[in-house]
Amino acid sequence: MKLPDTLTQALDARAGMRRHIHYIAGEEQKSQMSFAALKATALGVLRHFQDFGMQAGDELIIFTSSNEQFIDSFWACLYGGIVPVPVAVGISDDHRLKLLKIFRQLRHPWVYTEKAQLGRLREYAAEAGLLAEFEALNARALPVENLRELAGAGTPRLAKPGDVAFIQFSSGSTSDPKGVVLTHANVMANLRGITRCAAFTEEDVSLSWMPLTHDMGLIGFHLCMLASGIEHTIMDTRLFSRRPLLWLQEAAQRGATLLSSPNFGYKHFLKVFESRGLDAIDLSRVRLIFNGAEPISVPLCERFLQAMAPFGLRREAMYPVYGLAEASLAVTFPPPGRAYRTVTVDRRSLGAGQAVRSIDAGQRDALELMRLGSAVDHCAIRIVDDSGAVVAGGHVGHIEIRGDNVTGGYHGGVNAEAFTTDGWLRTGDLGFEVEGELVVTGRHKELIFANGENCYPHDIESIAADGTGVELGKLAVAGARRPGADEDELLVFLLHRSALADFIPLANRVRRRITEQTALQVAHLLPVKNIPKTTSGKVQRGLLARAYEEGQFDAVMQELDAMRLEHHDPSVETESDIVQLLRRIFASVVTDRRVGVDDDFFEIGISSIALAQIFERIDEEYPGLLAIEDLFDRTSIRAIAAFLEERLTER
Repeated sequence: MKLPDTLTQALDARAGMRRHIHYIAGEEQKSQMSFAALKATALGVLRHFQDFGMQAGDELIIFTSSNEQFIDSFWACLYGGIVPVPVAVGISDDHRLKLLKIFRQLRHPWVYTEKAQLGRLREYAAEAGLLAEFEALNARALPVENLRELAGAGTPRLAKPGDVAFIQFSSGSTSDPKGVVLTHANVMANLRGITRCAAFTEEDVSLSWMPLTHDMGLIGFHLCMLASGIEHTIMDTRLFSRRPLLWLQEAAQRGATLLSSPNFGYKHFLKVFESRGLDAIDLSRVRLIFNGAEPISVPLCERFLQAMAPFGLRREAMYPVYGLAEASLAVTFPPPGRAYRTVTVDRRSLGAGQAVRSIDAGQRDALELMRLGSAVDHCAIRIVDDSGAVVAGGHVGHIEIRGDNVTGGYHGGVNAEAFTTDGWLRTGDLGFEVEGELVVTGRHKELIFANGENCYPHDIESIAADGTGVELGKLAVAGARRPGADEDELLVFLLHRSALADFIPLANRVRRRITEQTALQVAHLLPVKNIPKTTSGKVQRGLLARAYEEGQFDAVMQELDAMRLEHHDPSVETESDIVQLLRRIFASVVTDRRVGVDDDFFEIGISSIALAQIFERIDEEYPGLLAIEDLFDRTSIRAIAAFLEERLTER
């Protein structure tokens, strides 16, 4: 399959095909658009952009909750030579702060978003003392609602391979996010590698719930599918959060051959599947399920494959891959149609420069890791030690990449630490090669993968210390994965030397702060008598994480759980019908703890995914009375019940 030199040439070449993009925003909210209609719509949106004052070379932040609006505006930018900058909307203040930071970093950018998003952003900015930053952004904002009709086309600009196609920003809370600059040539080189190495054909059909602000969602399951002439469906990520079973129900109904999900998606799906089950569906057409975006859990892959085997899903469909935004997505693929392969190693032999020791499964320090295939076309990999020398096969080192698909740098030229003097990109990951295939062992500099997101410990520590009375240096954040666990757990260690009962209010304040600001779920807050540090004053987070993995905190966790249960309300029999209904809804979703009527959601650490499911079930009982944002303003069962009762009396 020969692909052209630019993304706009790819859509031009495919516009004559009878292929469509399908959108699923809800179980009854579905639409489709042909490739030809996408081009026409994009040119109509471009006319509005140009009338608003945008010119080739300008940057446009796309900050919309609608996948359809996102795709239309993204292609409008590509045709007009405007540089799109996708930014996730999210529901937490962290996402709004990230938007303001990105706006500040760019060169006098424009913003395309809904009026409702601007309203929420203004409220946040007023509370955070950032009104001046908001007003600067608002003056450059074009509301989606202003595009009432798309008759008439804008003036397209011929894209060249070396032109910037788009900028993808990394996550960041207290630190500034980094913008990965990708050219048309970068992206098209990776699309060529992906289509050949995964053996895509025009007979494939894809479905994805991954967000379009993520490289797997945008590049892997839209740009690649369009360039390959593949019929594809984009499912709203929030819908997957609320109704995960719908993912495979729709896949079966549409005869999808290509799917994708990182670890947390399989875990979220299985949690609901194991409690509700699935009606008979046929997954026999599924050829590949791309599994990437975070370290892959082998036990979780097994659980998922075994659970879906009765529905016709083949073992060979699980497709573990490695990639990153700096590579325009893909770095390594295994051969398609092969059952996944693993290696079992001694976890104590995984330091940089060490020779990996094989070990029998079941031994105490055995760690099973996924083999992720070899480099895709147009990309090369090398593994080096701390000094930059290439290591021998079977030795752990820093993973570096180079190729036509690899970015030339970050926005603003922040490249010194990212590239070697001979032009290799440092990925920040550690790994080794076995029989020519890459195995990723972990993250350099303690990057944590929790709840499907990249988390930096120092960022979360700064957030936790702000407004909780805890000083920096007296807490530590780390990620840990106990043997047999599916994913990293996010842990917070707090310096605490008084009675254990006094620890609970402090832990609640810190948990609430982190959950409110980042929407991350903290697995455990643990008291420690001291925070271990190096002689230079650096916190040794790894020592604390290791102590947790070895069970050194088990006794104190049991004691804290017992104390919380003693203060938990045992019954709500005298409460209203609405309160009791809400209690049942919460209990059906939050199965690992009891939620009292006055418990604060953020203090007890209910995740944003769980809240999305809870909202869906409340909305089934009381349609249209509640918005999901209300769960972040009224953070207890009693508060939600009071709000619902008030709304009901207004009817």
